[in-house]
Amino acid sequence: MKRKELQIYSVLILWIFVSRVYAADSTVFDITSLVRGENIRQHLNVLAHDSLMGRGTGSVGESKAAVYIREQLKQMGILPGYRHSYFQSVPLHSSKPLAESRFEVFIRQDTLNFKLNEDYVLLKSGEQTFVPQPLPLVFVGYGIVAPEYDYNDYQALDVRGKIVVYLSGEPLSQTFGPDAAVYGLAASKERIAVSRGARGSILISLHDTTTAHWQRRVTKYVFPDVNLAYSPTSHLSAMVDPQAASVLFKDAGFSFAQVLCMHKDKSLLSFPLETRIAFRGRFSQKEFISQNVLGRLPGDHPKYRDQTLIVSAHYDHLGIGPSVKGDSIYNGAVDNALGSAAMLELARAFKTIRKNRRTILFLFTTGEEKGLLGARYYLDHPITPLYKTVANVNIDGLAVFDRFKSVIGVGHQLSTLGQTLEWMSDQYGYRIDPIPDPFIAKESFSRSDQIEFAKAGIPSMLIMEGLNYVHLTPEQGLKKHLDWMQNIYHTPFDDLQQPIHFNAVQQHARFLAAFIWTLANDPESPKWYPSTPFRNARLQTIAEKR
Repeated sequence: MKRKELQIYSVLILWIFVSRVYAADSTVFDITSLVRGENIRQHLNVLAHDSLMGRGTGSVGESKAAVYIREQLKQMGILPGYRHSYFQSVPLHSSKPLAESRFEVFIRQDTLNFKLNEDYVLLKSGEQTFVPQPLPLVFVGYGIVAPEYDYNDYQALDVRGKIVVYLSGEPLSQTFGPDAAVYGLAASKERIAVSRGARGSILISLHDTTTAHWQRRVTKYVFPDVNLAYSPTSHLSAMVDPQAASVLFKDAGFSFAQVLCMHKDKSLLSFPLETRIAFRGRFSQKEFISQNVLGRLPGDHPKYRDQTLIVSAHYDHLGIGPSVKGDSIYNGAVDNALGSAAMLELARAFKTIRKNRRTILFLFTTGEEKGLLGARYYLDHPITPLYKTVANVNIDGLAVFDRFKSVIGVGHQLSTLGQTLEWMSDQYGYRIDPIPDPFIAKESFSRSDQIEFAKAGIPSMLIMEGLNYVHLTPEQGLKKHLDWMQNIYHTPFDDLQQPIHFNAVQQHARFLAAFIWTLANDPESPKWYPSTPFRNARLQTIAEKR
């Protein structure tokens, strides 16, 4: 098929799709054609520039990025999104453990000192983690209690006043379905431990199987731990290098090597350990304010304009960190200056067209890299009641390797947003791919801001490109993804020097524009499927409006 004929065919297919939503309105064609990769590139060159110093949460560089985003929204004519301001102040608390912190492991009469950022890291930092006297350890498998699935790793165990040790992820023998996105979270396991009376928890990650994996993990936790200022105090929450974890199982009923075998054989048991630990931390702490940046585009339909569709992207990154090959600026170009740049371009396109039945809120979140804090704060302090917020489309990175012929909906199986994605993909001639196995499909939904919207009851999704590329084989595409994740992600090399395929960026952004436009104008609001754990939160917010 010739290029011109292919363009005509694509337009005809898309026209059929649009008629489902807006009675054969041509607006979607205008919106997608307005989205320009070159405009996204210009925003990216500002947001990922060295002068912004990696946009670390609460840093001067992040503040400069917030001002840039605000000024761009102003110039476009996008209205302030939060109480007549583009800024929503987010109060935060920062804590960083110091080298003189002591993590002691007691094995009978012997004492072993674990070294910070070598043998262990703290998932939660601060003086509340203090464990002055040695406390016994209990291994609790994966640390999950799921009564609706008749699963309990704490069965017949008393962990009151003790420290629990657990593995990452979920049991290979058990399927929690869509609930896996919740049960696999370390935060969920910490809450279960605390609810059982534990004084703290130690995570052993099954993904950090090599020294290189562990070093990448350590790099992440070299940066300060940041939390919302009003967060409840946390118990000791640490992660131990799997290569050091065998010490914790000394003289126990099973060795750590046997535990790993039981995990693979789907026969993992929980049992007491013979070791004890004490922790005396020393910390550098501060309080500060960061900003969510919000822009609002009011809806134009009297029936739907009081409903809000949130499009989100985090604009923060890691800031200044350990030097790698002479570079200490963690620019976060693809993660997620690119997503923020694309959202600015989408806002411009939608403002130019001015045809959206529902109100669209463009939400640039802070603190995503610190635990999805900006999204959580917005959901605690929404400008629109949660029951009037119909959906969230989260943008965290875009296609950068090649133009694509398939897409991945992270969370598409959880709500009717998946049906919309399937419909659109059919019209574009795209295939829907599953999340590739190396990326741990069960956990992907919980790794960015979309999980916070979901926990608040709002149907949410992140759309990625699939592995069916125009010029790359699926194997080549997967290799590029893995190479990027292993060598670029959360390093100083995610900067403006890396190759970025801006035709692919433009294609991805245009697809998002069509998807967002559809949700903004579809008479039917997205709904959770009955089996998902987030549906109850939705029903609760609906009940609250009464």
